[in-house]
Amino acid sequence: MRLSSSGQDTGDEYNIQAIMGDTDVESGIPASKELSAFAEAMCGMNTATMDETRAAVVDILGEAAMLDAAAAVGAFNIFPRVADATGIPLEEMKVEPTAAIREQLGLEAFNLTGKLPG
Repeated sequence: MRLSSSGQDTGDEYNIQAIMGDTDVESGIPASKELSAFAEAMCGMNTATMDETRAAVVDILGEAAMLDAAAAVGAFNIFPRVADATGIPLEEMKVEPTAAIREQLGLEAFNLTGKLPG
């Protein structure tokens, strides 16, 4: 499965199951395990783990990549909160194209379409 337009542009293949925590699956993303651990540490606010995972990302990908990763985690941590707080539903044009991936990831539990069940 190609992940977003970056995979389409590069021709790279990524496995979405790895993103959902399946540690036995290779994601196709360089340093994915270290990046995932770093994101988890940031979200968990565990300073000791954050320091270790930050250093691991810097060792493998460099400081600039670690800063990009930290910015992405911060952004993706706040965007859904803003959308949820304001009640923004998924845009109608995105409902059908994202149906399969939303089902695969179990996102329907969040009622992203804004439609009442039943």
